[in-house]
Amino acid sequence: QVQLVESGGGLVQPGGSLRLSCAASGSIDSITARGWYRQAPGNQRELVASITSDGSTSYADSVKGRFTISGDDSKNTVYLQMNSLKPEDTAVYYCNAETRTSSRSGGHSRLYVNDYWGQGTQVTVSS
Repeated sequence: QVQLVESGGGLVQPGGSLRLSCAASGSIDSITARGWYRQAPGNQRELVASITSDGSTSYADSVKGRFTISGDDSKNTVYLQMNSLKPEDTAVYYCNAETRTSSRSGGHSRLYVNDYWGQGTQVTVSS
């Protein structure tokens, strides 16, 4: 089990910056990837940025060059640095963690993949 707590959302003017934080607790060692998603009213939840345990990152085209995802070495906390914010970035941002665990019994092995979500934090970009 992994618990995620987000912080850092708020109101910012266009062109401004915010840094979101997501602290994880529980089975930290099983986390293989972290991500940030966002969902605006009437829209589907979309992946904004992700980072894997080896440090590889990926970004949605809409935020590439403006947002940066990072995490500490212990994987306890992941950040989303958001620069040059636009009104289109307004959404509820959700922290995500993917865990992978394996077990072996009776000569068989199994891989378990689970996703965990934070409660979401509102980001509003408006003048």
